[in-house]
Amino acid sequence: MPESLLRPARPADEGELALLDRDTWSSLHTVSPPPQPPYGTFFGERSGPGDHIVAERDGRVVGYVRLGFPSPHASNQHVRQIHGLAVAEEARGAGVGRALVRAAVQEARDRGARRITLRVLGHNTTARVLYESEGFVVEGVQPEEFFLGGRYVDDVLMGRSLL
Repeated sequence: MPESLLRPARPADEGELALLDRDTWSSLHTVSPPPQPPYGTFFGERSGPGDHIVAERDGRVVGYVRLGFPSPHASNQHVRQIHGLAVAEEARGAGVGRALVRAAVQEARDRGARRITLRVLGHNTTARVLYESEGFVVEGVQPEEFFLGGRYVDDVLMGRSLL
């Protein structure tokens, strides 16, 4: 499988990213309901192209990671948080997700962050194993925080130092 190119997102990626988001929707990793028409925009006032790194293969977007702040408070600005990660089905298992996590960690460092965090659903063991292998540790669990697919699911907070 050809190697992916990682790059900052561009406004022109809007359509491909929106489609990728819809195609990868699953209650395994998201608490929002399945997307339904009319579909909203991918970029918005809370996150724009500058908050995303994309993985591109053969001129097509096959993944992204969204990096933001865990809160709007000035006292929390030294922390960045992964707010989303998606990889197209055909690119899974080829290291795209790992490359995007590493890129997010580096971007957070480059922006002066001291820590990086994320939230992951407890039943998403594939993602949890990936994050743990990249140095993230469980820092907290909110038991049965969500009811998804007929069962209660934990919300797991993970983080790591960037120093």
